[in-house]
Amino acid sequence: MEFWPEFVASSTGKEFVAGGFGGTAGIISGYPLDTLRVMQQNSNNDASAFTILRNLLAKQGPTALYRGMAAPLASVTFQNAMVFQIYAVLSKAFSSSVSANDPPPYKGVALGGFCSGALQSMLLSPVELVKIRLQLHNTTTETQQKGPIGVAKNIWKKEGVRGIYRGLGITMLRDAPAHGLYFWTYEYARERLHPGCRKSCEERLNTMLVAGGLAGVVSWVFSYPLDVVKTRLQASRKYNGIVDCVRKSVTEEGYVVLCRGLGTAVTRAFIVNGAIFSAYEITLRCLFHK
Repeated sequence: MEFWPEFVASSTGKEFVAGGFGGTAGIISGYPLDTLRVMQQNSNNDASAFTILRNLLAKQGPTALYRGMAAPLASVTFQNAMVFQIYAVLSKAFSSSVSANDPPPYKGVALGGFCSGALQSMLLSPVELVKIRLQLHNTTTETQQKGPIGVAKNIWKKEGVRGIYRGLGITMLRDAPAHGLYFWTYEYARERLHPGCRKSCEERLNTMLVAGGLAGVVSWVFSYPLDVVKTRLQASRKYNGIVDCVRKSVTEEGYVVLCRGLGTAVTRAFIVNGAIFSAYEITLRCLFHK
């Protein structure tokens, strides 16, 4: 137990705890829109988010929007804490020539984000697999047991380790470059909105919200086609890998399928990532202000 006070008092420990608060805020604020996004991506028609929402509420009630939230809420809090911790360490490591009191240059920010995105995929991929199966519970025959543990056991029983990590490759392809762009956009946007804030850390809440929201939107627009492929791979076993999924999806539904649900995703990205960075920055200032 003596480890934790020392860890939290360190720079890395502060970023770990603040990142955890950010992850929790992001999940709670954006989960209903995430459910709609997944349903749009896995749909074989061009139904709007509003149509899907109306049908879902009429048939299953508002709780359906939060189905499967337990798994990401429990894991994403830890995952987000790890991402911000790894990013903080690596962005500084890639900027070794910079003074310890100065913020890392944008090159270090991008490289730190890229590596943190690649590493977090190992944890995130199985969680998103379970989440997607739960979110699509009433539209597929795969998830016959309710709850994340039941679904995970069902996947393990039927598909083994390979099934649990189904979609890992595409998750890494999505997250590594997207996280590099994500952190770069946030740092660049906050500096443009409030010059000098990267060093002084004195920006206002609206700066955090807007910069975080823009970072989420830019990274999602960049990686969205890969996210559609990942959702389809993890939702069904009818695809034999990334290339097969892209080929069959495009052949059956056209290239528009790779952008289906983008509007919902962008809206969600602005809300969620504004909340994540705001919670992260506020936690650093309130709990660890010297």
